[in-house]
Amino acid sequence: MSGDVTIDARGLKKSYGSVTALEDLTYTATSGEILGFLGPNGAGKTTAIRVLTTILAPTAGSFAIAGLPHEQGAEIRRRIGVLPESAGYPEHQAGEEFLRYHARLFGQSRASASATATALLAEVGLSERGMSPISTYSRGMKQRLGIARALVNEPAVVFFDEPTLGLDPAGQRQILRLVQSIARERGATVVLSTHFLAEVEETCTRVLILSRGRVVADGTVAEVSRRAAAPRRGRFRVPADQRGAAVSALAGVPGIASAEAADSQPDWVTVTLAEGSDRGGGFQSQITAAIQALSDAQVPLLGFELESARLSDAFLSVTEGD
Repeated sequence: MSGDVTIDARGLKKSYGSVTALEDLTYTATSGEILGFLGPNGAGKTTAIRVLTTILAPTAGSFAIAGLPHEQGAEIRRRIGVLPESAGYPEHQAGEEFLRYHARLFGQSRASASATATALLAEVGLSERGMSPISTYSRGMKQRLGIARALVNEPAVVFFDEPTLGLDPAGQRQILRLVQSIARERGATVVLSTHFLAEVEETCTRVLILSRGRVVADGTVAEVSRRAAAPRRGRFRVPADQRGAAVSALAGVPGIASAEAADSQPDWVTVTLAEGSDRGGGFQSQITAAIQALSDAQVPLLGFELESARLSDAFLSVTEGD
């Protein structure tokens, strides 16, 4: 299935009276892709997921899931899996019983539903707790059970809304490994809505940043970082005994906000670009001026490193003012 278009959104809009929560959402996603939905609170992420999962009807625009137009809501719901931000569970049921029940809702026979539950519990690492009441599950275990529930119908697209919220680092890593395996081994498209930028950098093959209901950045993590966040820091390596002279020379370069000696590395000096000087290729020109300043001060330049643009910088840049 790799490469098949599974989500095709065209000009989606969702309004609540005079308030527009989502405006002109247009994008496509393909099978095996992990798409990160990012944005500040109120940016439209959850609204977008609710529209794409047919919980809400769009005010305008259209979309298709796995080739099914949005008017065919019942059929779309058979082709998607969803783990909402706040999922509820019947505490008295065992995990296996919970999964069997949902498999039966999708039309599976008793034998098939039992086999599905057993296989999914193994996939999410809950085989040993399958017969335990859900009330005894930790939050991380409940989230993994919720992922298993989202997979009972072999979905083409899976939507996860803040799946790692409230989990410790070990639990977060378990969830992210599952997300990656769903895309890689099942070939499903995964839409991951999260506030944790590190998760997106580590897990997602593509990122969509929303701001005030609109898409303000779309591409791979590297592409979005490069386009929206120019590097703001660089490091110069100089002879350790001339580091003080290097700091003085670099501090005097226009457009460089600061020059500091690295405490743990006696032969490196870090410079930070002044606010606003990174526009229009300014960083490159300031680095050139810094190199010239070192030469004028007769400080040998032994090496130079440019800090890579970060997704966090891009996020802050494109959502400024939200």
